[in-house]
Amino acid sequence: MAIVAQQTRFSKIFWPTLAWIVALIFFFPIVWMVLTSFKTDADAVKPENLIFFTPTLENYTNMTENYDYWRFAINSVITATFGTLFALFVGVPAAYAMAFNPSRHTKDILMWMLSTKMLPAAAVLYPMTFLTKNFLGIYDTHFLIILVLCLINLPIVIWMLFTYFKEIPKEIIEAGKMDGVNTWGEIKDILIPLAWGGVASTALLCFIFCWNEAYWTVRLTTTEAATLSKLIEGNRAPEGLFFGRLSAVSTAAVGPIIVLGWFCQKQLVQGLTFGAVK
Repeated sequence: MAIVAQQTRFSKIFWPTLAWIVALIFFFPIVWMVLTSFKTDADAVKPENLIFFTPTLENYTNMTENYDYWRFAINSVITATFGTLFALFVGVPAAYAMAFNPSRHTKDILMWMLSTKMLPAAAVLYPMTFLTKNFLGIYDTHFLIILVLCLINLPIVIWMLFTYFKEIPKEIIEAGKMDGVNTWGEIKDILIPLAWGGVASTALLCFIFCWNEAYWTVRLTTTEAATLSKLIEGNRAPEGLFFGRLSAVSTAAVGPIIVLGWFCQKQLVQGLTFGAVK
């Protein structure tokens, strides 16, 4: 009994400590970026100013006054929001059909969608740029970026929703059909309320992917639909170092998504806890 108790006390101390260490290691780049954003470009490369330095807001002032930060931020909000909404608009009915009305080709379709994530993006960059710029005329537009973000995240959205929907008993959907509920009513009134946690988690993850997408947003935009990724790319130092100016831009870019993720996670946990208690 003493050995068991000793192991239990060891586990209570060791595993939380290990979790905190791993979390701090993963969070360290963000902390470093935030610290560097308050340094001047000269202080950012001096070893003696590695930890102790005189903080300044010069980088943030320079960013908002000279680099039109808010235009890029608004473009990021527009493209990430609508890219997520369109992905859910297509993904929810698709996952519903695959979860509750599967065919013998459902697994093949799911695997095919997942295999599209293995395609190198550079393989289709030139034909997409050529078509959108010379034939379709939608190069450097919000519509193009939203469409691309929706398509590249759609496989993940469908896979996640399919997993959540499969956990819902099929008898509940059949009971709704017996009561005369149509397909849209089943999705809106039965499926989404039962799987709202999964839908919200999928939407948050999709929004983060859309917000952080850099390859397509940098190469398919110039000025009109350019997002924060384009702004960060334009301020990248030739030496490849995180100077104060670049860190200020990066911090301002990742700050909203960190706050949003924390807020949504808090709301989800509170909602799930309330539902469990109730």
